[in-house]
Amino acid sequence: MDRECRDAERWPVEPPARPPRLMNPVALAYIGDAVYELLVRQHLAARPNHRPEELHRGAVRYVSAKAQRAMLEKLMPHLTEEEAEIVRRGRNAKSGSPPKGADMSDYRHATALECLFGWLYYAGRFGRMAELMRMADDDGPRSGP
Repeated sequence: MDRECRDAERWPVEPPARPPRLMNPVALAYIGDAVYELLVRQHLAARPNHRPEELHRGAVRYVSAKAQRAMLEKLMPHLTEEEAEIVRRGRNAKSGSPPKGADMSDYRHATALECLFGWLYYAGRFGRMAELMRMADDDGPRSGP
């Protein structure tokens, strides 16, 4: 088994057909979007306030394209060369049009962040995902409502 996938057995995933480093960045961003949202939801649910409107408002602060761009900018100085390469591939991927209300630059950077989290997920680097979330969350992303 590829070294990148060896630790993935800790989480019930279907291993990808290719090693994560060789996957299409759009596919990595697709899974990374879900992984990132799950991490955000776990983070918010672990806090003492569980009112639905607070959970939703808190999630929006993290998952908007603008907030994801801010988080990526905060993380960039802490990424390894390998992680920075995955981010670059995700940012340059042809991933379609941005959603309403997001500009193209924010959208590309958000896709890059999602690509990174998708790659970390498939590589089984769950500790690194947690570490990056902690680094970026000394008081939450700087953008968003």
